[in-house]
Amino acid sequence: MEGYRARSAFKLKEIQKKFGILKKGDWVLDLGAAPGSWMQVSLEFVGNKGFVLGIDLNEISPFEKENVVTINGDITKKEVEKEIENILEGKGKRKFDVVLSDVSPNISGIWDLDVFRATELARASLSLAKRFLKKEGVFVVKLFQGREYQKFLKELKASFSSVKLFKPKASRKQSSEIYAVCFKKKR
Repeated sequence: MEGYRARSAFKLKEIQKKFGILKKGDWVLDLGAAPGSWMQVSLEFVGNKGFVLGIDLNEISPFEKENVVTINGDITKKEVEKEIENILEGKGKRKFDVVLSDVSPNISGIWDLDVFRATELARASLSLAKRFLKKEGVFVVKLFQGREYQKFLKELKASFSSVKLFKPKASRKQSSEIYAVCFKKKR
């Protein structure tokens, strides 16, 4: 896997190749970051002057870099929001250039339930993006196509000037996952 912690790294690389969302010096918030492969890809593009904050319920193995911080926590909880706030305050109160969300629920096999849970996590990610993403920033979120999908797409379009849908070749063919790449936060 070319030194990446997970195969999902190639999904972000495809998104990067198509949309050029990550730039040198960018600050990146990675939600659902474990085991850290999207953080690895982000670090490649933002370089030493950038900053990457990864959050997941599962422990993320440490990175041997100064410009990386991880939080072990639940993105749906206020405590995590407060931790993000504290980290940003310690770094001069700036906002993120990019918010990535590859969050996925534990799959139960009950399709409607899994899509509902995935959409709720995407909604929690959107809430954090609205709070911590700079106005001209980019938000990338994994969605599962199902009953809640169209409704959530409307929420994204109400929050961002442009929403592009993209299914990386690295996604499994049978998977209903698709990524929304959102540009220019409206409010």
